[in-house]
Amino acid sequence: MSRFLTVLAIVAAAGACSDTTNVVVVIPAPTNLYYDLDPSGDAAAPAGLLLLWDPVSASDLMAYRIYSRPTTSGAYDLRGETTSTTFHDIGVPDLYYAVSSVSTTGAESELVEVFVDERFRLPAPTTLVSTSLDAAIYLGWSDNPFQSDPEGFRQYRVYSASFSLDTGLCGTDWGLEGTTVAPEFIAGVLQNGQPRCFGVSAETIEGWESLWSPLRQDTPRPDARNIVLYADAVDDTQAGFRFFQDLNGDGFVGANELGLIGSSASPAMDFYLFRDVTNELFFVPRRTGTTVALYGTEPVGDLTEIDVAPLNGYDVTGIQVSPGYGYVFEMDGGDGFARYGAIRPTHVGRDFILLDWSYQTDPGNPELHVHGGLPTSESEGVVVRRR
Repeated sequence: MSRFLTVLAIVAAAGACSDTTNVVVVIPAPTNLYYDLDPSGDAAAPAGLLLLWDPVSASDLMAYRIYSRPTTSGAYDLRGETTSTTFHDIGVPDLYYAVSSVSTTGAESELVEVFVDERFRLPAPTTLVSTSLDAAIYLGWSDNPFQSDPEGFRQYRVYSASFSLDTGLCGTDWGLEGTTVAPEFIAGVLQNGQPRCFGVSAETIEGWESLWSPLRQDTPRPDARNIVLYADAVDDTQAGFRFFQDLNGDGFVGANELGLIGSSASPAMDFYLFRDVTNELFFVPRRTGTTVALYGTEPVGDLTEIDVAPLNGYDVTGIQVSPGYGYVFEMDGGDGFARYGAIRPTHVGRDFILLDWSYQTDPGNPELHVHGGLPTSESEGVVVRRR
């Protein structure tokens, strides 16, 4: 069955005379009629429909007429007339639409109709999980809508609303967070400590929207773990990472001087996240004097398992990123002593990764400690990366 079902109806406003020497020429009908729905968040009630068709090549073309009907049979109602090759109908669409061409003499072509077929709707994602981030939430869901019909799949739509911890209910202020073709999404620029509720739907190439996934609530919070780093090909302004930079030159570790996210092109970044033509991700050293080594040959259960930096095995070339593995960076401290930092990716996607990291501020000391308990120049406590 064609996704855009176009049928020539047996309707015409003019015909041919029996005298073949005096034939009345009927204006051609439009071709390639199809529709694009406006998703609303409600699978049963699209917000509208946009009809589109190819222009008729006729010197006597005056306009196009648009018809619709709510049932599979019966007469069409005239909806409007336009000189454009599109028509936007606001509200829940009818079941059938039809378009004809009209000449300057008033002759009308055959009707070309399209069936607004809700059977193309995709299934809802069956699962939805989340991870709390700093001023953001990571969302991941099952890819079963795409897998059910790869040719008919367009994208996923991610919605969010407020969430009440007192009632355990999502709010009514639902809004679209964004769209993505991947079964994962970062909802960013959120306020730490404010719970949010999330739901995901799948959209077809016609604009049919599925039912929603199970709802999920989560709360963004300051944390040195689960840091988001984007591939340089996706967002080069958030692809670089610097463990520590003494911005004010006081020799102390300031709260805004650890875990800096920056441009992949900046020579001040220790490394950046590179994506190659096969969509594999790599840690690539950037700052002069920075090298990287794989920690062991097996995944590590937690960042805390990377306790002492290896003495050798470092290289300036990039190293492929795999979830759960440990990576240690050796850096030039500028005072003749090396500095060491560790990374453990907790999630590796196509466009970004989530990572935990630690850094040893003691010159030349290979012991690595989670920076969350690192003393700072201001006070003891958790150090939050600068955004």
